[in-house]
Amino acid sequence: MGFEPSTRAQELIGKADEFIRTEIEPVEAAMHQAISKADDPWQPQPLMAELQAKARKQGLWNLFLPKAEEGNEQYGEGFANLDYAPIAELTGRSFIAPYVFNCNAPDTGNMEVLLRYGSAEQKAAWLEPLLAGTIRSAFCMTEPGVASSDATNMAATAIVEGDEVVINGRKWWSTGVGNPDCKILIFMGLTDPEAHRYARHTMVLVPRDTPGVTVERLLPAMSRYDEPYGHGEVNFENVRVPVANILAGPGRAFEIAQGRLGPGRVHHCMRLIGLAEKSLELALERGTSRTAFGKPLVNLGGNRERIADARIAINQARLLVLQTAYLLDTQGLAGALSEVSQIKVAVPRMAQDVIDMAIQLHGGGGLSDDFPLAAAWTAARALRLADGPDEVHRGVIAKLELAKYPREEQ
Repeated sequence: MGFEPSTRAQELIGKADEFIRTEIEPVEAAMHQAISKADDPWQPQPLMAELQAKARKQGLWNLFLPKAEEGNEQYGEGFANLDYAPIAELTGRSFIAPYVFNCNAPDTGNMEVLLRYGSAEQKAAWLEPLLAGTIRSAFCMTEPGVASSDATNMAATAIVEGDEVVINGRKWWSTGVGNPDCKILIFMGLTDPEAHRYARHTMVLVPRDTPGVTVERLLPAMSRYDEPYGHGEVNFENVRVPVANILAGPGRAFEIAQGRLGPGRVHHCMRLIGLAEKSLELALERGTSRTAFGKPLVNLGGNRERIADARIAINQARLLVLQTAYLLDTQGLAGALSEVSQIKVAVPRMAQDVIDMAIQLHGGGGLSDDFPLAAAWTAARALRLADGPDEVHRGVIAKLELAKYPREEQ
């Protein structure tokens, strides 16, 4: 088992690292300040478009596309998950780098869905502008009225009537819907309640400006709205779109969701590892440059042991994610089911602990927006719920382990 990226990937890893250090990090704080002070913080900053143009010119664009999909070459590098993982880690060091490289969620997952399951017409209408970065998208799955940790609970409907699909229901935590460039939503709805529980739901492409689509409110995550992208509560009232907007076919939502979530969880987890690395670096800078009670902070209160534990935890998490990426590349999702759930439990928890340690070393400053740590902690905490809560993933892992020891009572 080797985790070495391809020669082409190594080249772009180096370019991405340099670009983040020289082009993004020097301006990121100023961009966040500009957003917070803007009359309309939901309007993207002009600097983002400038950075994106530079990144695209250097070939740092759409690097997330998986190699296994036939015909990817026309859209991007077609990297394997193992190739892209180190790039995802680098982008995780910055809140804006994923957007600069057009490798941000949920657009990455939505683009993979369109690439794998979309018709030629759907790709032309929505995939190509998403890959060009001229529009943004949202994924509308979670609902406020049901326990969305069980996706079979989704009650919003997508009913086929003749040559149309009629959509009704309410979704929330639809990330990206606050951006004025968000033009397309992928909606998951109940189509046939009598079908097998994993064949009841359908995914439908819904243009954002379709009559009956209303963003009721934008949701703060621990008081952070994440402008200019945002997480919205969206109401769908008698929304009608052509049957041609169905992805893959009626009843195939769960199949699509599983194909979407494997690589996406690798992306999320590697970005979190990058965020944990950045947080540890900030902790070391603070701990070695500040003194209290006549000693550097790193020499007080067991901080050396906490730093050592953080290094061990980050390295362990990285190896687990790389193993998962390797299995996805070589065996597909079926060969990596347990590992995909393992990383989703282990990495956000690790990142949350490392960031919390960094906050503690920064004292009151760690709670402020003078440092990126409070936002980093919020991101790590949110990932323990997004794409399935910890409890669901532990259940998957346990089920697969127990299957090795069959007993009737299980």
